Amino acid sequence: MSTLKVTVGERDRLDQRTRRRIKAAQEGEYLDDAQPALNFGSYAELSRLLSQKNLELLDAIFESEPESIREAAELVNRDYKQVHRNLSELEDLGVIEFEGGGSGRAKKPVLAYDGLEIGIPFSESEDSVGPATPCEK
Repeated sequence: MSTLKVTVGERDRLDQRTRRRIKAAQEGEYLDDAQPALNFGSYAELSRLLSQKNLELLDAIFESEPESIREAAELVNRDYKQVHRNLSELEDLGVIEFEGGGSGRAKKPVLAYDGLEIGIPFSESEDSVGPATPCEK
């Protein structure tokens, strides 16, 4: 698995990067550093992903590997319907996947990535160094 990069308002920059990568691939260059990215148009959209309830769910899935949505709901001590809705939204975003299901079988929520890397640039300048992230010492 890899880390999902989550950004806000960088759709144009990501689209340009994607076009450059497609061109490089067409020219035969080897591209091994591709990091999946999820871009939100606003902070309000990002806050849905980063809600306390969603983060608790993601942590519970990581820690306990529940076998079903019902078991995930029990782990976070929440109503099944609410957890099902939250997990469906996380699936739509591509943050989790479901295994199994169908014909009376439980759907198992599984993390699609090892983690989330949040990139929020405070400047739209081309000279920007990039998103603010903690530096290793």
